[in-house]
Amino acid sequence: MTNWQKLAQDIADDVLFPAADSIDADGEIPVSHFEALAEAGFYAMAAPPDVGGPGLGMDDLVEVVETLCGGCLATTFTWMQHHGVVAGLASSPNHDLRERYWDGVTDGSVRAGVAFAGAVPQPPLLYARRVDGGYVLDGVAPFVTGWGIVDILQLSARDEFDDSIVHAVVDATDGPGVSVEALPLIAARGSNTVRMRFDGFEVPDERVAVVVTPAEFAAGQVFGSWLNGCMAMGIARRCLAELGERGVDTAGFASETAAVRANLDAALGGGFDLFAARAQASELAVRAAAALVTATGSSAAVSGTTAERLMREATFTLVAASRPSMRAALLGELGADAGT
Repeated sequence: MTNWQKLAQDIADDVLFPAADSIDADGEIPVSHFEALAEAGFYAMAAPPDVGGPGLGMDDLVEVVETLCGGCLATTFTWMQHHGVVAGLASSPNHDLRERYWDGVTDGSVRAGVAFAGAVPQPPLLYARRVDGGYVLDGVAPFVTGWGIVDILQLSARDEFDDSIVHAVVDATDGPGVSVEALPLIAARGSNTVRMRFDGFEVPDERVAVVVTPAEFAAGQVFGSWLNGCMAMGIARRCLAELGERGVDTAGFASETAAVRANLDAALGGGFDLFAARAQASELAVRAAAALVTATGSSAAVSGTTAERLMREATFTLVAASRPSMRAALLGELGADAGT
């Protein structure tokens, strides 16, 4: 029986964390990082057991994601996007599309990313217009991770007539109707995150994975939002581990970490407000990183140190995949009023 938690810890300690500072400085993730994740079977995590998925329990999933995020955020943030495509293909009624990519996305030989943020706001940023044989996309996907790293993207756009959400799987390349602008992030720099602009981009029906209602789309975003909470928790955990190595007593942080994790777990089942739990996780990560900077001393003010990187990564979680309700909750956690 696979020990997923140990696999993740071994990769984080032996592969990811030793290179994390240099990846942050250079802005380039070694291909060997993704190969290590693929060899361990982590690209198939989102696949249901009845189609070859590992059937991870929630405890294992949390440990894997948080441990890897604490190893190297750039690598893990890029890899996390892949699971949205695996889950989408697993449930897609487009059997030919699934068969085309399934073996590759589950063994990691085909790496995937998602571009759903253009469909989230109202009014949307990315529209789909129905035409004979497919759709035409116009607008912006504001935050697309893994450009030049992933092979395919799942684009999400709102149908301009009925407000449904069109999910399509396309090659991750520029071309007619597509332009790309690099985004210089404050953290996870090696993730190659870009803004994509679409002007008459044609998507044939054979590339459409599924069309869902707005309610179905919103429901599908819950798990992804919860998973992003694991990103903040992973950074917090790494900060606490580093503090421990410096002889700092982290017992108070440990009890807070357990409470925030309990709230995140409850939120996934509807027992706690998801965005309030995510706000707690990011606020905890920022305080843990601030404690690490303080314990490290003046060297943490020098760019390229572990403490400095983790401080930026914790800050990144304040706004990554955020929503207005999370912003309001975070401002409350930070002692500010969101206002109107």
